[in-house]
Amino acid sequence: MYNGIGLSTPRGSGTNGHVQRNWALVKPRQKEQTYKNEQDLTNLDAVTHRQPNQEILDHERKRKIELKCAEFADILEEQGFSQEAINNKVGNYRKLLMGQGGKLEPPVNQWGRVS
Repeated sequence: MYNGIGLSTPRGSGTNGHVQRNWALVKPRQKEQTYKNEQDLTNLDAVTHRQPNQEILDHERKRKIELKCAEFADILEEQGFSQEAINNKVGNYRKLLMGQGGKLEPPVNQWGRVS
């Protein structure tokens, strides 16, 4: 028996038990293959490439700002500033970063120089 097909044992059947495929029921092949045209490909591309979620981008920007603030607080703490002074300076630094729209790089002009 092969994959559940054929005799369980060829003994007494008068055959050797060899299983063959029945070619009488072969389905005809498709003569024409339909391919996607340019319009279908652009539609599929538009579906798979979505714009990023703005809330996720804002959250990531805020995380980067808080990381910069934490690093700044550590530097001030190592320099021996009081906790109140650290909180004030970090608060001002956070406002500065938020005022730039969350951009952590300084603004540059058309030649790539810091303006």
